[in-house]
Order: sequence, then structure tokens, then C-alpha cells
Amino acid sequence: MIEPLQIWKGFHWAFFINIQGLIICLRRFEIHIALNDLIQAQIELKTATDMMLASSAAMELAGSFTKQEYNHVRQTMTPPHVQSTNFSGLMCWEHASLIQLWKRLRPVFASLPFEIQPQHHQFIAAYFDLMNAHRAVCEKFGGDDEGSLRFEKNKAIDTLDKFSKSRLQLIEPNQQALKSCPFSRH
Repeated sequence: MIEPLQIWKGFHWAFFINIQGLIICLRRFEIHIALNDLIQAQIELKTATDMMLASSAAMELAGSFTKQEYNHVRQTMTPPHVQSTNFSGLMCWEHASLIQLWKRLRPVFASLPFEIQPQHHQFIAAYFDLMNAHRAVCEKFGGDDEGSLRFEKNKAIDTLDKFSKSRLQLIEPNQQALKSCPFSRH
């Protein structure tokens, strides 16, 4: 039997590897859009979509054990096991790089050529899939009742929903997807 901590760590490593791939694809997408090479840009955005979906699967699998088992896993993310008292995935370089890239791409996403828009809609759908997977894991482990390690005063689900909405506005600046955003009702 694989221990919950091994599951948690292993699938988080897979998650971060997929996010690294997502960053590479989006950087290449940015280059191809600038060159007006729409075929290659579409290929990169499709691959970025696939990387986002793979990240979603890794997130789901990271939480494939019980809430009782998670209590031990959570303890490993607090001192003395880590140096920070507010440990979070927000601290990783992948997160910072992805958000910087999304901010830079926001005007590109706002004015995509017609030929790229269907792939962009799939990219947005993959983002919803990832956010829903993250939310489900958080909720499963008590995030609807208590705070996260970083934001203890607020319910973790509420914080996650807030972040999800703000990130969506970076990659969907025209707010077409916001009309059906699963976070808008929270």
C-alpha cells in the first residue's frame, strides 16, 4: 500500500512538472502569436490545454485518500517539517512564473485572432477543470470549514474561489467564460 504522504507528494510533483510544461507551451504560444504564426500558436495553446488537464488529474490523484489520513499529511507542511508557518503552493517559483506569464498574455488573450478562439475556449474549460479539481480536494479535506495553512482566518474554499476568479480574469479578460463561471455563485 502506498502511504498518503507519498501519494500527496508524488502527485504534487507531477502537478508541478505539468505546470512547468504549461509555462513552456505558453511562452512558445506567445512567440508564435507575435510572429503571427497562427498554426503553431494554436498547437502550443492546445498543448498548454493538455498540460492544464494533466495538472487537474494530478491534483485529483493527490487527494486520493481519506480526510483522517490527510491530518497527518497536513502536519508535514508545518514547522518543524518546513521553515514557513504559512506554507503554500503560492510560494513555488512555478506559480509565480505562471501568474507573471498570464499577466503578460492578458492583452493577447483579449485580442486573439478568430482562428485561435476555439482553442482558447478549450483552454478556459481546462482551467475550470483544474480549479474544480483543486476545490474538490480542498473541500474533501475540510476547506469548507477551516482555513488553509497560509490563510487560517478565512475558509480555505472561499480563499481558493477568490484566487480562481482573479486568475480567470487574466486568461479570459473578455469575460465570456465568467458568465458561466462556477465560482461566481460563491
